[in-house]
Amino acid sequence: MPHLPFIIAAYGITIAALGGFLLWSVMRLRRAERALEDRG
Repeated sequence: MPHLPFIIAAYGITIAALGGFLLWSVMRLRRAERALEDRG
């Protein structure tokens, strides 16, 4: 199958993008929680 490396690369990029987005959203949520605690 000649298209296999392209499919693997596409899967890798998609998984990396999803993981980075999840990490960014979790870090942003933690930062927001910390800001709320500082205000309260």
